[in-house]
Amino acid sequence: MRTVADVLALLERDPGRPRLTWYGPDGERVELSGAVLVNWVSKTTNLLVEEFDAGPGSRVRVDLPGHWRSVVWQLAAWRVGACLVDDEEEVLVTDAPPADAPGAEVVAVALPALARRFDGALPPGAIDAAAAVMTYGDRIGWAPVPDPASPAVDRAGTRVAHADLVETTGSGERVLLAAPRDARGLLGRLAADASLVLTDGSTARALLADGARRERLVATERVTLDLLG
Repeated sequence: MRTVADVLALLERDPGRPRLTWYGPDGERVELSGAVLVNWVSKTTNLLVEEFDAGPGSRVRVDLPGHWRSVVWQLAAWRVGACLVDDEEEVLVTDAPPADAPGAEVVAVALPALARRFDGALPPGAIDAAAAVMTYGDRIGWAPVPDPASPAVDRAGTRVAHADLVETTGSGERVLLAAPRDARGLLGRLAADASLVLTDGSTARALLADGARRERLVATERVTLDLLG
């Protein structure tokens, strides 16, 4: 069984190589090397463990649009063996925190790359991810070992065990695609030593409508597999 920990170890073997490049609204571009992506996942994993005692059986809802930050939170949840759900969550990770989330711990995520705090009202007890994540260690101090038989995904009629979570896809391409809400396919591509170029929905639509702009991006980013649509 290959795990998220195995994929992160693969990324660290070539730490300077771009692994996730993000194109967001208003021309925002963020590039994460293998080392930087692992660093973000490690810090987020530490937060989940130290703040919420997250581990196998924990129910985490990542209520974020397709975005590089969503990828980080999903990988961190799987790294500790938690299950991603759509309801009855114990931890809610969201860019639109509700005034009240009975029974759930709330993590508010600011999506802009340069955000240093969440720009909005936080419900009582909520954690501001923009401020909190950076305070955690760059290396995972301790994290539970995922139970292969426990669910990694249980939502919308889809149930995937941790034993089946990492399904290698492709063979190391530089892949362009619109960022999906579900990071399983991206995890499979990273497991195949790929490098990802992700866009938000509005950027994807703009590129699909402007062939010349799309061609320039493909050339600039050295994309070898264009899956934008």
